[in-house]
Amino acid sequence: MKHLFQKGKDPLKPILLLLHGTGGNELDLLPLAGKINEEASILSVRGNILENGMPRFFRRLAEGIFDEEDLVFRTKELYQFLNEAAEKYEFERKNIVAVGYSNGANIAASLMFHYQDALKGAILHHPMVPRRGIDLPDLSGKYVFIGAGTNDPICSAQESEELETILVNAGAKVELHWENRGHQLTFEEVNAAAQWFKNIF
Repeated sequence: MKHLFQKGKDPLKPILLLLHGTGGNELDLLPLAGKINEEASILSVRGNILENGMPRFFRRLAEGIFDEEDLVFRTKELYQFLNEAAEKYEFERKNIVAVGYSNGANIAASLMFHYQDALKGAILHHPMVPRRGIDLPDLSGKYVFIGAGTNDPICSAQESEELETILVNAGAKVELHWENRGHQLTFEEVNAAAQWFKNIF
C-alpha cells in the first residue's frame, strides 16, 4: 500500500495511523497528527481503491451503501499491511492509534469490528457503522473518539450513536463529541480529539 512513515521523537507514544477521506491521499491528515502529538511516529496510508479517480479504502455501491465483500477484503489487506509495517519500521505493533476521516474512519472502525488486536484505539472523524449483524471481538481496554456533526448529511446523528453503542457493547471506552456542523472537519473537533488523546495516552 502507498504510504509514508515518519519516525517520531518519542517511541513510547502510540504510532498514529492516518487514514484519509474519499479523494484524499497520505499527505492530507499530516497536520492533524501534528495537532494530536508532535512527538509520535506517523504511518499514513493511501487507499487502494479508485472511485472516479479518487482514492478510497474500499468500494461502495452508492452513497452510504458499502460493498461489504470488498470492505472485508480491504480491511484484511490493511491489517496485514500494519503487521508488515511494524516489522519493517520496527515499531510496537500493539501500539497503533488510527486517525481517520470519513472513508478512512470507516476502515479504521472496520479494523476494530474484525480484529481484536488491530488497534489500541482510534480517532474517528465522521464515521459510519461499517457492518451490521456481526459479532465484534472483545474490545476491552480499547479507546475510541468519535467526532460527529449534528447536521451531517452523509452520516446521521443516529448512525454516530449506533456506532458508539456497538463499540461500547463490545467493551470499548468511547467518547462521542458533537459539533453543530455537517460532514466537514472543524478546528474545534480536531482540538477536542487532540485533548482526548492527551488525556488517554
